[in-house]
Amino acid sequence: MMRILATVKIALRALRRNKLRTLLTMLGMIIGVGAVIAMVSIGNGAKAQIEAQIASMGQNVVLVFSGSFSRGGARSGWGGAGTLTIDDSEAIQREIPGVVAISPESRTRAQIAAGNQNWNTSIQGEATEYFDIRQWPIVQGAAFTPQDVRNANKVAVIGKTVADQLFPGEDPIGQIIRIKNVPFIIVGMLSSKGLSVQGQDQDDLIIIPFTSAMKRVQRVTTLGSIIVQAAKPSLLSPVQDQITELLRQRHHITPGKDDDFTVRNQQEIAEMATAQSKTMTALLLGVAVISLVVGGIGIMNIMLVSVTERTREIGIRMAIGARGRDILLQFLVEAITLGVLGGIIGIGVGILASKTVAAQKGWPALIPPEWILYAFLFSAAVGIFFGFYPARKASRLDPIDALRYE
Repeated sequence: MMRILATVKIALRALRRNKLRTLLTMLGMIIGVGAVIAMVSIGNGAKAQIEAQIASMGQNVVLVFSGSFSRGGARSGWGGAGTLTIDDSEAIQREIPGVVAISPESRTRAQIAAGNQNWNTSIQGEATEYFDIRQWPIVQGAAFTPQDVRNANKVAVIGKTVADQLFPGEDPIGQIIRIKNVPFIIVGMLSSKGLSVQGQDQDDLIIIPFTSAMKRVQRVTTLGSIIVQAAKPSLLSPVQDQITELLRQRHHITPGKDDDFTVRNQQEIAEMATAQSKTMTALLLGVAVISLVVGGIGIMNIMLVSVTERTREIGIRMAIGARGRDILLQFLVEAITLGVLGGIIGIGVGILASKTVAAQKGWPALIPPEWILYAFLFSAAVGIFFGFYPARKASRLDPIDALRYE
């Protein structure tokens, strides 16, 4: 044990002898480890933000979109064709077990007016259950009722952004807004959700009964989409499959033909949303790993130079009783120290960089503790791997030739 401690002291003394060279040698490790920590932190933060965004859609949600079908060689995307009806929505609720709530949707954008103010915003036609599915509380007033939906009443619930734009400093409840010249009375205001992952303002919207949206605003007879809530997570896939089968029957789609609708569950939507961030994180991690390898090559290069410079020192140590394994251990400890110190500094740099980017861009930065351990162990492994050859070369020097070396 004493011999190992003495070897470590000798190695540290050798590294302190040329501080600038030691720092420059560690630079590759610092950059590589820092990049790994920063990329993993920002990537995990982006993933968590997207997952939170998906979770804000509600629990155990299945989305049914109209469109996404082939006809005459042309393909239509989600919502590209009005293929869903209110009857489809009622059939899903009536015939599929495990469905606890459903909200037919009809969406558009429109210029709205209130007094001498106007604003362009998103208009969403929904059922009363929408607020429970999305877990979106009303902070002022109340939601519209099932009777409002049945009668296609001209009532609306607005987001905070719309309230601030049209009624600054005023109570919006009971006020009148005009959507495409149709007057609606505001019965409630939603709590604020802030920006989405894509930077869109989630509070910039007006929600009205879907019947009112279809008859009074858009004047259509079909739905753009349907939100379905399953009773529990284990029912998501069965409910999704049953919805697909039911709608194929209702739309008279024969085997081998493309669906004229698209069904996605919450998990699939989350995977699609995070796929791009995962790909970018993987690419950047690849670049960071290359930096680590380059840093390791730098350590090997400097250690080889160090062996050449200290050939006489090695010969003297061997002449006074040092064995080959002592020399091997000395140079291996120096290489490991370079890798570990570079890794520790790199971890600090990575944490600082991720926190700085998070603060400037408003992104979350989540640093998994295990990745800090992985980075530390990898930097030590790089030191061992790239330091072993120079250390082995030093341990095999002939003492007589080493003492003669100038």
